[in-house]
Amino acid sequence: MKKIYLGIGSDMGDRIHNLREAVRMIGESAGEVLRSSRVYETEPWGFSSESRFLNMAIVIESNYSPSDLLERLLLIEFALGRIRSARSYSSRVIDIDILFYGNEVITDGTLEIPHPRLHERKFVLVPLCDIAPELHHPVKNKTIRELLDECD
Repeated sequence: MKKIYLGIGSDMGDRIHNLREAVRMIGESAGEVLRSSRVYETEPWGFSSESRFLNMAIVIESNYSPSDLLERLLLIEFALGRIRSARSYSSRVIDIDILFYGNEVITDGTLEIPHPRLHERKFVLVPLCDIAPELHHPVKNKTIRELLDECD
């Protein structure tokens, strides 16, 4: 079993309901939810929008491979109404990102773990710091708390 950290966000529809449903569905089909952060309201990152995001982080325990886990998370996003667009950053009903998969470093064309930009995003680091401030980033060689302290 691996400890896996996920970031979850929503800026469309009933945002809090979207987060709750995502966490419930993750617990049912991806792994046992061990801990959840508080929910934070944040500005969009990488694009302009009138709506604000609700963001949170969770840690799950799962024995699914990274690619199987990704497939399950994409199915959850689809079930909740996520429609992927060609634009990389846009409003969305739900977004679930794999932030860490144990302490593994994975780059296989489909997946990049740890998430390649998490150290630049307070909307990821703040909730992650709620549940794992001493979690060590295997590439940056710093804790989540240290990354948050350095983040603009």
